[in-house]
Amino acid sequence: MATKVLTGRKIAFLATDGFEQIELTEPWERLKEAGADVALISPKSGRIQGMHHDKHGDSFLVDKRSADASADDYDGLVLPGGVISPDALRLDKASVQFVRDFFKNAKPVAAICHGPWTLIEAGVVDGRKLTSWPSLKTDLENAGAEWVDEACVCDEGLVTSRSPEDLQAFCKKAIEEFAEGIRVGQTV
Repeated sequence: MATKVLTGRKIAFLATDGFEQIELTEPWERLKEAGADVALISPKSGRIQGMHHDKHGDSFLVDKRSADASADDYDGLVLPGGVISPDALRLDKASVQFVRDFFKNAKPVAAICHGPWTLIEAGVVDGRKLTSWPSLKTDLENAGAEWVDEACVCDEGLVTSRSPEDLQAFCKKAIEEFAEGIRVGQTV
């Protein structure tokens, strides 16, 4: 059992239909084990569909719609990957603003796989070092980021990883950053 270093911390997970299920469930469980209260935020209410690569996974109950959520109510944010969810999130103005507000408030954010697509849309990657699923390299570099091929990268409270194979390092570093709390970082 992990140390309860996140007791009293509230962490939001932002996703919609088509997220890579293990990239939500594994961090969700690790953060809960560390004492965090976790909430699922999505552009839509009801349930959202997880994926196991290209196969349907389980559906998950949304706690709050993005349009009704405020970064002020959370101590950190997790952006699971998968191709479909991050692509849809970057088209949802409320979700993009929700992400941007974590950076305005210098709160830690963890994004894995295709999750950084939403970071690009929020305009928060310029001048930052991060990683992602390899196909996002050019998108991130065009948005001003320094892309590296590493299992886990942390840049002033922004934790990024490439894929489910990196989940152990991703979860460990995300817990450390969420435990540290508010950071002096880039603001938008």
